[in-house]
Amino acid sequence: MEPTPALVPRAVPLWAWLVAALALALVYLLAADNGLVLGRAAGVVHELFHDARHFAGVPCH
Repeated sequence: MEPTPALVPRAVPLWAWLVAALALALVYLLAADNGLVLGRAAGVVHELFHDARHFAGVPCH
């Protein structure tokens, strides 16, 4: 029987953390209550992403 190889932890590169943070910020801005974060631009964002928000299961009404 062969021994199981040990898992070696790897460092996550800085660019991966930055991409993840940017993606989370984008999701927050799109999923936040209308007007809470974006103010007047929320109406425009709502119309542009209306169908995508419903498809993603994010309530927007």
